[in-house]
Amino acid sequence: MPHIIQVKDLNKTYDSGFTALRGVNLDIRRGEIFALLGPNGAGKTTLISIICGIARGSSGSVSADGFDIASDYRMARTKIGLVPQELTTDAFETVWATVNFSRGLFGKAPDKAYIEQILKQLSLWDKRHAKMRELSGGMKRRVMIAKALSHEPEILFLDEPTAGVDVELRKDMWEMVRQLRENGVTIILTTHYIEEAEEMADRIGVIRKGEIILVEEKQALMSKLGKKSLSLHLTEPLSEIPPTLSEFNLFLEEGGDYLRFEYESAQSDQVALLLSRMNESGIAIKDLNSSESSLEDIFVELVQEQ
Repeated sequence: MPHIIQVKDLNKTYDSGFTALRGVNLDIRRGEIFALLGPNGAGKTTLISIICGIARGSSGSVSADGFDIASDYRMARTKIGLVPQELTTDAFETVWATVNFSRGLFGKAPDKAYIEQILKQLSLWDKRHAKMRELSGGMKRRVMIAKALSHEPEILFLDEPTAGVDVELRKDMWEMVRQLRENGVTIILTTHYIEEAEEMADRIGVIRKGEIILVEEKQALMSKLGKKSLSLHLTEPLSEIPPTLSEFNLFLEEGGDYLRFEYESAQSDQVALLLSRMNESGIAIKDLNSSESSLEDIFVELVQEQ
């Protein structure tokens, strides 16, 4: 799959001497949903700002759909839509005027049919004559997305797109993002909601202290780094783990009534071996329950390791 965004050896150091980005290399595939995760101050917003042409890197290069963001700024910028964290709009403008004006800023000819289409797609059509100050926070965020899409970009950056919105609206917006991807838009999102990345992303990048420490397919990441746990409810309690089971990563819990087995995703074959060994040792079980680590567990572990 061809890359629509390419970041090469990007560095950003401020006049104060603070280095926000260190040697960042990142390729975004056309048509994917890419989630950029990282703790506060990791450099997520700085990286997005440079790719979108809002800030300048100290060294390195960035291109959007083949256009260099520095030497061919105008063409590169027309390819990109940005939905920032902050809800900054004219409180007394109508929804229609706000979105229509944003299209004009990019030199696009008026297109009422297209503006109508995106307002309907974002469930804003009934609010088109409402002033911005009359809208809820969730609706204002939808207007920000409509503004970002008004010039028909091929790339959409969503910086904390569901911050401050309720769970129901968050799920509606997830569905909207999927629809945008189906329409050919490449989506890059930053988020503090790990379940948001787990729900939507095709690939995940983790940034910490200005460095990309990992880029991986979501499913491959969870398979490679995820931990699994098997809880075995024993028929008779154990006072200690018998020597015949010493090779397994086992823990006695709740007075010996439960035996917990922790293993890596790649070691699933160990479950059958454990059950067989328990049967040979005369240890019977009433019930068993399995669970696996979430993307949040993996993210926390990655950041702590780094």
